[in-house]
Amino acid sequence: MCGRTACSLAADNLRRACAYRDRRGQRRQPEWERQERYQPSYNKGPQSSGPVLLSRRHLHQDADSSERVLMDMRWGLVPSWFKQDNPSKLQFNTSNCRSDTMLSKSSYKGALLKGKRCVVLADGFYEWQQQSGGKQPYFIYFPQTKDVKDKEMEGDEEWKGWRLLTMAGIFDCWEPPGGGEMLYTYTIITVDASKDVSFIHHRQVRAGKGAAGMPAILDGDEAIRKWLDFAEVPTQEAVKLIQPTENIVFHPVSTFVNNIRNNTPECVAPIELGANKEVKATPSNKVMLGWLKSSKEGSPQKKENDLPKWTSQFIHSPSPKKTSASVLQQWLGKQGQPAAKKHKA
Repeated sequence: MCGRTACSLAADNLRRACAYRDRRGQRRQPEWERQERYQPSYNKGPQSSGPVLLSRRHLHQDADSSERVLMDMRWGLVPSWFKQDNPSKLQFNTSNCRSDTMLSKSSYKGALLKGKRCVVLADGFYEWQQQSGGKQPYFIYFPQTKDVKDKEMEGDEEWKGWRLLTMAGIFDCWEPPGGGEMLYTYTIITVDASKDVSFIHHRQVRAGKGAAGMPAILDGDEAIRKWLDFAEVPTQEAVKLIQPTENIVFHPVSTFVNNIRNNTPECVAPIELGANKEVKATPSNKVMLGWLKSSKEGSPQKKENDLPKWTSQFIHSPSPKKTSASVLQQWLGKQGQPAAKKHKA
């Protein structure tokens, strides 16, 4: 399942990080819808709101379906057919949607068949491993790859920051029966956990609930394009994109993140397992935390040369299958701190 995420980028940086190529090969940034509602966070849970990408045609019927917009939506899908006057009265949990039932459950089927597909954006997501002393949280995210370009085009503002995790989702729009503002909500599609992260779920099969799950991650712009462009890619083709990925890395984090009210960079900072699980204030950690803080604040004082450079997954092909050291390895490994870990059987 996916029960908690982080998305710490400021609104303008989020747009830059989501740059893509349109049908004519032109580089574009998605426009914001309701930008004022977006709030960056290191600790997002269901019922909070978060940023998603969707086709512009869902909002403007004359738009090219390949054009993308950013919108802040509430996490936890409220079906358009829900008749009560308060969405909180929904009697079932819709924060996650299992891929094997998404075309049979009424909560999701209608929206999915109507092409209401979205991409949920995050720095990464959290998962908890049950241990004798309690639950140990992990932060899971894309490997971060260096930018291989020698130079940029004049005036190019290509994003050089954190590569966002792009998760497949379904959205819907609910209108209060008595009238009022439309409520946009989403659910994250989940698949069986890949072998690299399945160890976090120490019980692979839970009674009556099948295998432990993880978000359906879309790796690379081609997958994102097909998932979003509902007018060109029918449902039966799009659902083929929903499958586990091995192209992720992770590291343990402090139980500080367990409290949903905690919303600081310490939520994602790596810790040393078996040691004091408080965040260590090493020089390398300070570099990472400083970058995260400046990303959230959109600080113009940040020195670009102090940071590694990465490509945007929205423009370039999928990243190599974990052949590159992660950014956290680069930042933290030199100081003897734990690097992004891959589970070894």
